[in-house]
Amino acid sequence: MTTLHWKLVIDAADPHAQADFWARALGYAVEDHSALVERLLGLGHVPADVTVEAHGRRAWRDLAAVRHPDDPYEEESGTGLGRRLLFQRVPEAKTTKNRLHIDVHAGPGRDRAAEVVRLEALGASVLREVDEPGGRWTVMADPEGNEFCVQ
Repeated sequence: MTTLHWKLVIDAADPHAQADFWARALGYAVEDHSALVERLLGLGHVPADVTVEAHGRRAWRDLAAVRHPDDPYEEESGTGLGRRLLFQRVPEAKTTKNRLHIDVHAGPGRDRAAEVVRLEALGASVLREVDEPGGRWTVMADPEGNEFCVQ
């Protein structure tokens, strides 16, 4: 059986702000696509208006991504080849509960409540606390309202 490479794509009003939040939340690296962007601009393959400056370098206006810092990536494009979240700009606002969400695990020896406080300081908000026979977790929302859980 063949395994497939995948990434989680998340719709966003501001892909770069979302990438910054999730990079800090997860300890991931914001992908640097500037070499690819500059090369395509220089060749005239893309217009300048599809780019912005982010983190002091050229980036795609409507896309931003984060990747696990230990995973491989393509040096020529900056694209991660492992665990990765891609944020894409969409015109419509979020209107309903996510059908898919991220679970963040505080990890052994780490306090879930302290992790919730850290994530709130980054811009997340607590939606509710869950205490069920199957476990305890906190349901949170990222700065654009996408739900995620902290266990």
